Amino acid sequence: MPDTPPSPTELPRTDPRRLRRAGLVIGAALLVVLGAGTATRLAARQDLAAATRDNATPSVNVVRPAGGEAGALVLPGRLQAWAQAPVYARTDGYLRRWYADIGTPVKAGQVLAEIDAPEVDQQLAAANAALATAQAQRDLSAVTAARWERLVELNAVSRQAADERRGDLAAREAMRNEAQANVQRLRALTGFRRIVAPFDGVVTSRDVDVGALIAAGDGRATPLFTVADTRKLRLYVSVPQSLAAGIRPGLTARFTTPDQPDQVFEAQLVRSADAVDAQSGAMLVQLVFDNSAGRLKPGAYAQVTLDLQGPGAGAAPLRVPSSALLFRKEGTAVAVVGPGDRVQVRPVRIARDFGASLELAGGIGAADWVVNNPPDSIADGDLVRPVRPQNAAKAGAPARS
Repeated sequence: MPDTPPSPTELPRTDPRRLRRAGLVIGAALLVVLGAGTATRLAARQDLAAATRDNATPSVNVVRPAGGEAGALVLPGRLQAWAQAPVYARTDGYLRRWYADIGTPVKAGQVLAEIDAPEVDQQLAAANAALATAQAQRDLSAVTAARWERLVELNAVSRQAADERRGDLAAREAMRNEAQANVQRLRALTGFRRIVAPFDGVVTSRDVDVGALIAAGDGRATPLFTVADTRKLRLYVSVPQSLAAGIRPGLTARFTTPDQPDQVFEAQLVRSADAVDAQSGAMLVQLVFDNSAGRLKPGAYAQVTLDLQGPGAGAAPLRVPSSALLFRKEGTAVAVVGPGDRVQVRPVRIARDFGASLELAGGIGAADWVVNNPPDSIADGDLVRPVRPQNAAKAGAPARS
């Protein structure tokens, strides 16, 4: 017998418990979706706030101060002969002969040249004749004065007349002395016809030749000869005022010259000016080098290294780029990144200016991070994001302190 369809009153009914479970599942799913969206928005908001803070914090490049050799000061110097004398003519004439050329070693009193001075010879002959005349006149006046003294004793002449004869004798003696002095002067001039070396040394210049007209005291720009004693050399160095306190007695300096760059020479400090030159702001010091072997030449340029270690030398200056310097109304300063990436503006004093870099005498330490190219508006306490050199990062330095 075929099945008959159920009546509407006989349809299956839905279980309420199943409906509740489905509703709970759907509600939980909606809560999960809503929570995930809220969390995503909160995370995005936090990321945006962090990015805003990072963008508001300026990035600055930082460098470590560089330090050279502790206590070493490298300065330019100039070598000069221990003694140097320009030799001029003291009498007029023509050069007859010269005996020493440049580079010739000479002894004190050695003849360098001879001057032919016929006019001086004639003047000397005339002076001798004038002296003879004055001597004869003086002798005659002396005899006359003696005779008048005897006549006065005999009351043959007046005392006035005898006094006049004594006065004439005094005048004749003065004229004789004047003529004699003129003879001695001309004899000295004839001695100056021989130009001699003032001391042992080497002829470093000769600015005269045979037949040249010689005029004494004509204000020549260059002397006839120049003689220099090069057995010892003076080395002059100008030390900056900020480092002058490190100069002490007994200091030994090392120096090199361009013509012998591989040779290092030593010189001893002998004296200093003990005064700062107002124009250069430096103190002049003098060192002595024993040049008995003739290795160096006077007038040469030298690069001098002074060891300033010891009492009064102070700490070795540190070097920073010139672009790290700040100019404030209080003076020069640098910006240093301290703890918490906060800026510290420190006043500094420039010891030496090398152009691209500066040596600072105090104000910073070797372990400080100095801001390079700091903005003019940087101030104490500013928060910054330091960017360190790659070599520092490779060595293990963190990206931020």
